[in-house]
Amino acid sequence: MDFDWSVIWQALPELLKGARLTVLIALAGLAGGLVIGCAAGLARAYGNAVLNAMAFAYVEIIRGTPIIVQVMFIYFALPILANVRINPLAAAIMAIIINAGAYIAEIVRGSFLSVHRGLREAGLALGLPFWKVLLYIIGPLAFRRMIPALGNQFIVSLKDTSLFIVIGVGELTRQGQEIMAANFRAVEIWSAVAMFYLIMTGALTLVLRMTEKRMRIL
Repeated sequence: MDFDWSVIWQALPELLKGARLTVLIALAGLAGGLVIGCAAGLARAYGNAVLNAMAFAYVEIIRGTPIIVQVMFIYFALPILANVRINPLAAAIMAIIINAGAYIAEIVRGSFLSVHRGLREAGLALGLPFWKVLLYIIGPLAFRRMIPALGNQFIVSLKDTSLFIVIGVGELTRQGQEIMAANFRAVEIWSAVAMFYLIMTGALTLVLRMTEKRMRIL
């Protein structure tokens, strides 16, 4: 069987449409995941017993279940429990937010606790409030240390968007499946889909490496 490049060329508009939606889901989900992850990670590192327990339960439940189960629960079970209708795109973004947030929480916790406690004590000794010590003294060092792990999580979450095919989200994998079902050119279509994912993850890796290089710990 010959590899027909014209098949990819004809499918390019639909694949680009799917790739744009993939990026949108990943960016929106990771933005929300960063917020939740930072809050849960700081609660795990510095919170009282109640906050620590709540954050611990969240992290363990989410990390202990597959993201495909989480998105199915959000899309099919949550509307029954909460009596609200959730469209597939919203369910996909919510799943990335919740899933990525749990992993980012542990990254944040580990990074903040890895900074020597003497810096915290020095900041408090200067009369700074605790939140300023975290923001201006510990935070910048912790952020530098969490960049590689965050980059890995961003790439994993980007690829996890392919699982949302199960709820009908028209992301890249879904578009590839529909095109392949119409023309039966599996080799060309899935090669093109794989190349799109490689381009997106490669671009993300490049940005993260540049950021890591500029903010490296001396």
